[in-house]
Amino acid sequence: MTTEPARTPAVASAPSPNAEAGAAATAAPAVAEPSDTEAGAPPPAAASPGTGAAAAFPAAGPAAGAPAADGPTAALPGLPQALSTRARTLAGAVRRRCADLARIESPSGDAPRLNALAEELAAGFRATGATAHREAGPAGDHLLLQWEGQDESLPHLLVVGHHDTVWPVGTLEDWPVTEEDGILSGPGVIDMKGGLAVLEGAFALLADLGQRPHRTVRLVVVSDEEVGSPDGRRLVERQLRGAAAVLGLEPPHPDGRLKTARRGSSRVRLTVTGREAHAGNDAAEGVSAVDELVDQLVAVRGFACQPGTELNAGRISGGTRANVVAGRAEAELGLRFATVEAQRRTLDNLARLAALRPGARVRTEVLSSRPAWPERAANPLLRHVRSLAAVLGQQLDGGPAGGAGDTNLPGSRGLPTLDGFGAVGAGAHARHEHIRIDQLAPRIALLAALLAVPLPRLRDRAEG
Repeated sequence: MTTEPARTPAVASAPSPNAEAGAAATAAPAVAEPSDTEAGAPPPAAASPGTGAAAAFPAAGPAAGAPAADGPTAALPGLPQALSTRARTLAGAVRRRCADLARIESPSGDAPRLNALAEELAAGFRATGATAHREAGPAGDHLLLQWEGQDESLPHLLVVGHHDTVWPVGTLEDWPVTEEDGILSGPGVIDMKGGLAVLEGAFALLADLGQRPHRTVRLVVVSDEEVGSPDGRRLVERQLRGAAAVLGLEPPHPDGRLKTARRGSSRVRLTVTGREAHAGNDAAEGVSAVDELVDQLVAVRGFACQPGTELNAGRISGGTRANVVAGRAEAELGLRFATVEAQRRTLDNLARLAALRPGARVRTEVLSSRPAWPERAANPLLRHVRSLAAVLGQQLDGGPAGGAGDTNLPGSRGLPTLDGFGAVGAGAHARHEHIRIDQLAPRIALLAALLAVPLPRLRDRAEG
């Protein structure tokens, strides 16, 4: 691994609003609820006036309709007006940063381009106070970044993201990054250049306030998420151990809701080997790999198309000419699962596939697999984020998502997990991919507050 050099922040810190407000009012001492990972330990001492994350926010009377600051929002003494104001100031820089990142094409598998973007991201995050390390992968470098927290004895907060996209090199030639009517459009702006830019803006905001996160924050940015994180998964799993909670930078639902669950996902390749022969003179001597594959796919559809399971035959290839009995054929399948049980059952059935005709051979290969992350009735992390959003004047909720991602790993294990903290918009993997510029500031403010404020007790988690 190599350490990246520092540089000027890509997202400039906002000017302090304290001059507008005069001398900031002294914040009342804030007593944090015990962290989920601090159960059994003595409660933290109350912050003294003028110190700690809470003191960075000038005290302000609650806005009309704003809830009282209790429970997990007790660390914020009133509505943090300065936080929202500074986020609005930073939004323009974050928009430009997102556009600049989107102009660096980074398709999965293109190591030189992914490495160039990794260098750019590492420099930008390091300028906000992170240490940045690059770890080589077979298809491009991954990133591991860390920000030290105010209380380094606490378990870390893990954030996961990726810098690869589904768009091939050259897409920008006929679909450039554009801004019109409050919409920023272009390949990769929402999945997930926007999420990376928003997080950089949140850390720039904390730096502007002279604050560090409440606890150590680690960010893993993998280079192969769009193809199932076959190598990046090991980095995510390494950082899961001891994490207090996990946040994902994937885009939220189009209406801004966070993602509270995800279906499982597996990519499977079926390879059939037959025996070539002349299709007219020696047809009986041949064994058609194409015919065998077609019959196998019919069988797969029979056991895969069950409630809770979806099958997509995404790619099929085989044979050489119409007058040659095909000696080889293959198919790449995409499968989605509502439950871990459905995923296990389907993959077991695929592993047991056997040739249906003499002389043929069938091989099943799982290219990538992510376990289902089920919805949970009790979600204290979502309650905490909703409370912070309310204090910031935002309405926020969450719901399950159909797609899979790296947050499937912690979510499936019961770790407190939320995804969808990226930029608000729509059209991931489609030509109408875009983000809403007016929603950048609320997301920056929300992430900055979440980083700065102590976590409440999070009961819904796996031990270890």
